[in-house]
Amino acid sequence: MALFGNAHTVDPTAAQQDYARLLGQGEQVRAAYTLIRDTMLFTDRRLILVDKQGITGKKVEYHSIPYKSITHFAVETAGTFDLDAELKIWISSNPAPIQKTFTKGVDIYEVQAILTQFVAR
Repeated sequence: MALFGNAHTVDPTAAQQDYARLLGQGEQVRAAYTLIRDTMLFTDRRLILVDKQGITGKKVEYHSIPYKSITHFAVETAGTFDLDAELKIWISSNPAPIQKTFTKGVDIYEVQAILTQFVAR
């Protein structure tokens, strides 16, 4: 579990087991990240955003985004005084980007490289 807002990587094998009910037959988690209470799963087929809601986090919304619907994305690196990095993803059906903030603990360049690998297919 992430404490105090620090994002961190999650072992793909553990994420595969934890989120098995969300995955299609043969679908594999390639990378996963926890951002405070939320999780991002990069599978071989799609990006899954797990959004825990409410005070207890028992209510959960799952966003399934096929890589082919991602029109473009941007990363903003952390600065000297702004220690957070940001990922913005534009989906073909929505003019506003999905935004995720990464605090220290996750290499935003690694996240960008993983996304590039799947979107460029």
